[in-house]
Amino acid sequence: MFALRREKFPAPSLAVFVALQFLDILTTMIGLRLGAEESSLFLARLMSTGPTNALIVSKLFAAFLAASALKLHRPRIVVFLNFWFAAVVTWNLTMIVISGLRR
Repeated sequence: MFALRREKFPAPSLAVFVALQFLDILTTMIGLRLGAEESSLFLARLMSTGPTNALIVSKLFAAFLAASALKLHRPRIVVFLNFWFAAVVTWNLTMIVISGLRR
C-alpha cells in the first residue's frame, strides 16, 4: 500500500573526513588560545598531557574508526563521522566567537 521511500545515502568521503580533522585541530587550538575549555571529558583529561598530545590521540582514534568502518564495509559510519565532526567544528567555531566576544 505505502511504499517506503529509500533516500540515497550519501557516499562516504575521505577527503571531507580529512578536511574536518584538520579543521577540528585548527579550531580547537584557536579556541584554547582564546581561553575556551575542552568540552569532551575524555579530551579534557588528555589535555593534562598537553593539547598537542590530546589532539594526536583523538585524531588517531578518529582515523582508526574510519579505517575500521571501511575495512568492515560500513561506509555509513564514515558518513556519520563526517556529520559528527562537522558538528564539532561548528561547536568549536561558536566557542571561538563567544571567547572573542568576552575579550
